[in-house]
Amino acid sequence: MEYNFRDIEQKWQKTWAAEKTYHVEIDEQKNKFYVLNMFPYPSGAGLHVGHPLGYIASDIYARYKRQCGYNVLNPMGYDAYGLPAEQYAIQTGQHPAVTTETNIKRYREQLDKIGFSFDWDREVRTCDPKYYHWTQWAFEQMFNHFYCKKCEKAQPISKLIKKFETEGSACTAHLAQSEELHFTADEWKQMSEVEKQQVLMNYRIAYLGETMVNWCPKLGTVLANDEVVDGVSERGGYPVVQKKMKQWCLRVSAYAQRLLDGLDKIDWTDSLKETQRNWIGRSEGTEMQFSVKDSDVKFTIFTTRADTIFGVTFMVLAPESELVQQLTTEAQKAEVNAYLDATKKRTERERIADRRVTGVFTGAYAINPFTGDEIPVWVSDYVLAGYGTGAIMAVPAHDSRDYAFARHFDLPIVPLIEGADVSEESFDAKEGTVMNSPADGKQALNGFTLNGLSVKEAIAATKKFVTENNLGRVKVNFRLRDAIFSRQRYWGEPFPVYYKDGMPQMVPEACLPLELPDVTKFLPTETGEPPLGNATRWAWDTEANCVTDNSRIDNKTVFPLELSTMPGFAGSSAYYLRYMDPANDTALVGKQADEYWQNVDLYIGGSEHATGHLIYSRFWDKFLFDLGVSCKDEPFQKLVNQGMIQGRSNFVYRIKDTNTFVSLGLKDQYDTTPIHVDVNIVHNDVLDVEAFKQWRPEYATAEFVLEDGKYVCGWAIEKMSKSMYNVVNPDMIVEKYGADTLRLYEMFLGPINQSKPWDSNGIDGCFRFLRKTWNLFYPKNGEWAVTDAEPTKDNLKTLHKLIKKVSEDIEVFSYNTSIPAFMIAVGELAQQKCTSRAVLEQVVALLAPFAPHIAEELWHTLGHTATVCDAEWPKYDEQYLKEDTQTLSISFNGKTRFTLDFPADATKEAIQEAALTSEQAQKHLEGKQVVKVIVVPGRIVNIVVK
Repeated sequence: MEYNFRDIEQKWQKTWAAEKTYHVEIDEQKNKFYVLNMFPYPSGAGLHVGHPLGYIASDIYARYKRQCGYNVLNPMGYDAYGLPAEQYAIQTGQHPAVTTETNIKRYREQLDKIGFSFDWDREVRTCDPKYYHWTQWAFEQMFNHFYCKKCEKAQPISKLIKKFETEGSACTAHLAQSEELHFTADEWKQMSEVEKQQVLMNYRIAYLGETMVNWCPKLGTVLANDEVVDGVSERGGYPVVQKKMKQWCLRVSAYAQRLLDGLDKIDWTDSLKETQRNWIGRSEGTEMQFSVKDSDVKFTIFTTRADTIFGVTFMVLAPESELVQQLTTEAQKAEVNAYLDATKKRTERERIADRRVTGVFTGAYAINPFTGDEIPVWVSDYVLAGYGTGAIMAVPAHDSRDYAFARHFDLPIVPLIEGADVSEESFDAKEGTVMNSPADGKQALNGFTLNGLSVKEAIAATKKFVTENNLGRVKVNFRLRDAIFSRQRYWGEPFPVYYKDGMPQMVPEACLPLELPDVTKFLPTETGEPPLGNATRWAWDTEANCVTDNSRIDNKTVFPLELSTMPGFAGSSAYYLRYMDPANDTALVGKQADEYWQNVDLYIGGSEHATGHLIYSRFWDKFLFDLGVSCKDEPFQKLVNQGMIQGRSNFVYRIKDTNTFVSLGLKDQYDTTPIHVDVNIVHNDVLDVEAFKQWRPEYATAEFVLEDGKYVCGWAIEKMSKSMYNVVNPDMIVEKYGADTLRLYEMFLGPINQSKPWDSNGIDGCFRFLRKTWNLFYPKNGEWAVTDAEPTKDNLKTLHKLIKKVSEDIEVFSYNTSIPAFMIAVGELAQQKCTSRAVLEQVVALLAPFAPHIAEELWHTLGHTATVCDAEWPKYDEQYLKEDTQTLSISFNGKTRFTLDFPADATKEAIQEAALTSEQAQKHLEGKQVVKVIVVPGRIVNIVVK
């Protein structure tokens, strides 16, 4: 019986679906294990072979844990909102929902062909109103809560209102807030409703705030930092500028310390944790106030090194700072405005990465609060508005960017550490003895001096002096910013918000979800409003509690709804909780489901999400933990980042000014141009010349210069992309070799966490291995060969070596070394002519996570009626791994002459005697005297003769 993979795979995929083999429910009798992949955005291109890499890795682990007796949750869904579908709608008029549905159908067909153990009954789609109901609900909860740093928890806004009524703003010192406000209880009571709402907005976790954004006029929307490259939008390449806009924001910064502390509780790679620590960016320092010469203006700076105050030779403002307009003199206005216009085109991420020195003088001077010195105030894009106060004191002697700026603009550089050489670069001032603080002949406020102190002593003394003399305060700062939560797009979750007297009000929770309306145009309106401004039925009737026509807006009982939509990360921030209880109509997740599944035990996805999705999800989960919705304050216990499968491009070489193509080995004899060719018409780097002629019309008349009757293509490793014709469709691999071969080969390519090139030349080896495995059960005569014969000693040794190797490899995701172990074991069992059911049955159980289709077929043929998914995972026995014999090299004067076999437990004396008396040794001993014999058990015998 031949290995007919097509029939086998189709048969079992249908059976698994019909019998709901992968459906899972809560089972209190079993330990749970929750496996999750970062769910995909369903693009129109479908999957290429790089996409399933992580899915296959997680599927192997999920199947393995199920065979180990765990109740495994392994769901899948779609991150279905996204700009590509909206852009396609703009170009074609086709509604994004139609495009998305088509794309999802295509993805599902491809995923099903690969044989994943997903529980599709739990599928979620972020664009489904039943799903985004709970995204809107979470947003409303954030709007109705503030964050108390003292109790480290979100609290209801109603609690804060009660405090204001009795204490005014006195209770706000330990609250997360946009700015410090001061008012008494009486002043609070005298405020209008609008004024009270404006004050509360300062504390809400979801709030409306003025913020700098990446604005793309052509797309008519705000873009995230990772959607902008070199000042243009990643999609479309349109110019992007920095612009201040009123946007919905989430107060992620309130959770900065908890996000930092939580990293110690989770099993992530050190590099990923470090990336998040740097992104959160905790620093303890001092806020100090500077006056401006000839002005009433004062401004605050944050510094981690207040002790360097005596080395300040200039101040720098972020281009976005409101102080820029306040401080710029009339003479400098034109130059400053030109600089601001240029900076608008660069994102913060680009400004951080770019080390070029640029800046402009405002014409103003600040006063050093310690010395009274006048300090020039500059503007430069290396200072960011969101970190600290958006203004810095520059100490060029001891900061590399300040040093580069001072050198460029010829500003003074004053070293503060004895022996510091700042002639070529700044000096790291983390230790040493302080000098020039103040400089000789200068007097500081109240006679303060740091001279002669160590750096550590100076830092402590300065903090104390600043506090005692009311020059500022000690403060902890975080680099982490609040998340901008508005997008001026159509295809996204609608905000459940309407506006009354210009202030946002929440749609009643009982009325959720607020569904996305239909529009006639997907572009912004002619007046610049977001696409939802094109909706004619997008107003909220507060009496009927429903959406109504815009024509009814009277701002008394009918009010306009929010026109922006939520960003892409909104739907992906809590989807792992929804998978636990996807059919629940009354809660995001029920208490029983949440307490059983708890959090994700294994999360697999790309490292590119380190500072986006993985920060937002952790924040979202901690907020829901505060509400008692999630029982764990970390969503993903273990995280594995899969690498990327790169493309292996192929090239043909066209002789210039002809339609003739020359083979790789002959191309140096001609003047040629390399041209990318579709890798799907190349096999083992040999071009299918007839397929090439049919590929594109201009090649229909192509002629070829062949070598040995073949056209050999060149190759290179590049990113897998359509433009390079190196995209390999997994459907084609499945059709030609089968899903099990695809699964094995993707894991065989290399370690899961490393990037590696796709090379179809090696896939035959995995296919041959499966055929050899099949032949253990159905030898070449095609008859079933399995018997109840007792396994031999060699059979058991091969089997238990395999069990040990594969079990250890799976736990550390070393699948690439498991597959060669399978190949060796199958080869050994074939040589041993093993037909023992006791052995072969366990081989099938081991193979099941990797190649489930062939395993299921063989498992049932072995007489089982239940699925191989529930076959108990084999356990190895050390007794079968012990070697009975050892083979040692026999050397004479250090040169190996032959080998001999000895019992594994042979003594040194027995080995020595056997070696000296062996027949092979006699010719090397003839006429010689044995000086000594060196025996290293398990390795070598060296006989020294003369």
